[in-house]
Amino acid sequence: MSSSPHLAQARRQAYLLPGLLAFMLVCLVLAVFLGVVDLDPSDTLAALTGQGSAEAHAIILDIRLPRILTGMLAGVHFALAGLLLQSITRNPLADPSLMGVSQGAMLAVSGFLVISVYSHDTGSTTLQELPVHWLPLIGTLGGLAAGAFIYLIAFRRDLGPLRITLCGIAVGAVLHAIGIGLMAGWGSGRLEVLLEWFSGSLYARGWQHALFLLPFTIAGLAVLPVVRRPLDLLRFDATVARSFGLSYRTQFSVVLLIACTLAASAVGVVGPVVFVGLIVPHMARFLAGQHTRIVLPLTIMLGAITMTLADLAGRLAGGAEEIPIGVVTAICGVPLLVALLRRTP
Repeated sequence: MSSSPHLAQARRQAYLLPGLLAFMLVCLVLAVFLGVVDLDPSDTLAALTGQGSAEAHAIILDIRLPRILTGMLAGVHFALAGLLLQSITRNPLADPSLMGVSQGAMLAVSGFLVISVYSHDTGSTTLQELPVHWLPLIGTLGGLAAGAFIYLIAFRRDLGPLRITLCGIAVGAVLHAIGIGLMAGWGSGRLEVLLEWFSGSLYARGWQHALFLLPFTIAGLAVLPVVRRPLDLLRFDATVARSFGLSYRTQFSVVLLIACTLAASAVGVVGPVVFVGLIVPHMARFLAGQHTRIVLPLTIMLGAITMTLADLAGRLAGGAEEIPIGVVTAICGVPLLVALLRRTP
């Protein structure tokens, strides 16, 4: 009789992954078929097979599908980065902003746009006229630079979770303040360009953005089996982890690098989307407990699902003036986080 609860839990976990995978596919289909422009389902299916009208082809293959895939990849990045950071810092409130990644990317993008405008005196006020094709790379490099800077500060003395957290909060606040200062000094006529990116948005994201994220996604997923056992041990104190034979500093640094790279690339493409990296790991643990081998794939799928549904809600609720995905995740994230915390022992 004592084994029945464990047996029931094992059965529930066996259905989790295929059930969530099926739900993710349903979300993908809904996001493709639903949007501001009403298309007949037959036209949508025809466009997906390379046929149908030119309008349906343009809407589905050139706008919706790359936007959806970009959002799903970014959701995987944010969710995994949050899970990794929460595990190694032993901080349930950790997310990409903890390491200053989001703030570093914001500052890099702000500085790049300011310099590009004033150095060439283009007078540009729209995204199409500015060199936005460089933003994913600039944002990624800025986020990685911020994470590396915080790591080096903590590394000089003690690479402990508390020191990393405090350094991240302090440096992130400074970077955020400088970025806001650049916005204020840039001129009101151009603020819309930065605000659109700062709010976290999938607007005008195309195939080039999905292809930019894809190598990071593949590399991140490829190393997950290697770091799964170290990730379990890094949740303990350094002394305990070393007693199991773990090279604590090395593994901590490797996992931190993976988390910062995933977060920086996602922020570089879609902007700092809040709450995804914070909430999704808690959702995965709520469903699967502390079993990392199940939590990892659940986090991946839940990250993709969260971004897909949030973007779909923003498109349908906002109409032609869509609501940025970062606004949707912020509005929905707070009550969801409170509910999860109330149900977590």
